[in-house]
Amino acid sequence: MIRTFFTTVLIWFCINTNAQKVLQTPHVESILYLGSGNNQPLIVGLGGSEGGNAWSSGHWKETRDKFIKDGYAFLALGYFGAKGTPEILDKIALDDVHNAILAATKETQVSKNKIAIIGGSRGADLALLLGSYYNDINCIAAIVPSHVVFPGHTQEFNSSCWTYQGKELSFVPVNDEAVPFLMKRDLRGTFEMMLKDSAAEKKALIRIENINGPILLLSATKDEICPSTPMSVKMIETLKAHNFKFHYEHTAVEGGHSEPLKHFDIVYRFLDTYYKHQ
Repeated sequence: MIRTFFTTVLIWFCINTNAQKVLQTPHVESILYLGSGNNQPLIVGLGGSEGGNAWSSGHWKETRDKFIKDGYAFLALGYFGAKGTPEILDKIALDDVHNAILAATKETQVSKNKIAIIGGSRGADLALLLGSYYNDINCIAAIVPSHVVFPGHTQEFNSSCWTYQGKELSFVPVNDEAVPFLMKRDLRGTFEMMLKDSAAEKKALIRIENINGPILLLSATKDEICPSTPMSVKMIETLKAHNFKFHYEHTAVEGGHSEPLKHFDIVYRFLDTYYKHQ
């Protein structure tokens, strides 16, 4: 009877304890969190310009745990400023990040056919880009995103944040009008001046109309970092113009750049309605 009791406790413990696994993925730090079920839909978490692997931190543990409890597998990715990754946000290879996602789907408990990405700030841009280039991505939740590619974070700002198949993606450069705003560290003003270059903006657009699944955009009405609400409005207009066949929505949250992160109920609802059960 005692042996049976301890066996039962051990089984319960194994079922209810989240498994954490570090995956070996070149140039990307990958930490996979698994629940107890099979065929778990995958959610990929991408941080922003703070670098490191934000979604593996204690700050996001409660959110990760909720996703696991709700039946998802969760993959926290660090694509720069983390162990084994580039030091700065510059010329980050979409191919490397996508390969890291595919590595997670090779785990037996993870669904190979359901991949959603949540990204914040520059991670939102990366999420939208991944969805636009790879049709095995099924869902995107982009928090304070950009509609275009911007320069990498070098001193000269003369290279792209991102590459695809070894080639830099076109980006909106820092123009003369933007320099005074950049010098006084007015980031929003800097981006607004850069976007006056309509030719560069058009060339650097993220082709969100190519995304193979539903899209959620969360922006901040008083964003001090970038004009996330106007850029999100432009993306919604693009989706409408292309008669985008999947569900899409934009919620503008009152407040600054980080305010939408306090409204994850919107993300939970969106994923539960348009991703998990589709």
